[in-house]
Amino acid sequence: MKAIFLDRDGVINKEPGNGEYVKSWEEFEFLPGVKLALKRLDDHGFTIVVISNQAGVSKGLYSEKDLERITRNMLAELSESKIKIKDVYYCMHQTNDNCDCRKPKTGLIELAASNLKQEKLSFSLADCYFVGDTIRDIETGRKAGLKTILVFSGKEKPENKNSWQVLPDFTATDLSEAVELVLKSK
Repeated sequence: MKAIFLDRDGVINKEPGNGEYVKSWEEFEFLPGVKLALKRLDDHGFTIVVISNQAGVSKGLYSEKDLERITRNMLAELSESKIKIKDVYYCMHQTNDNCDCRKPKTGLIELAASNLKQEKLSFSLADCYFVGDTIRDIETGRKAGLKTILVFSGKEKPENKNSWQVLPDFTATDLSEAVELVLKSK
């Protein structure tokens, strides 16, 4: 099995910017080319898992029910395009909660990997990728032993490279370019 772990905001959908959150389905907007990129991964047999921090819930900016509605609608729209997302994992904690699931900690990746292995799916995290739009995502992927791709369709920008605490294995303009990198390496 080939698995790929994706952050959500800034990778799959438009990052709202300015510290804002996607608080409702009406605010959710797929980034250009994302559905085609996800379809290519799906067609090439990748198991796609979304791993995302969503502290806006614990901050009271939107409810868990709102987050569930966003996820349900996102998955339904992707399903209409014949794209399968295996699972979506969210950390709804804030940094000061010191949980094991908030990126850059690896709890959600470990949980996802454990669940996949319980389904008798065989894979090595070292052969998997984590695609994110922040250095925190890259740090998470590195700690979990994944190959990492930083996309510039969200928060992080190439001109900030000198301040990155950790370097990605690859960089890409967006998910479409990241998928090309992944497919070429297989």
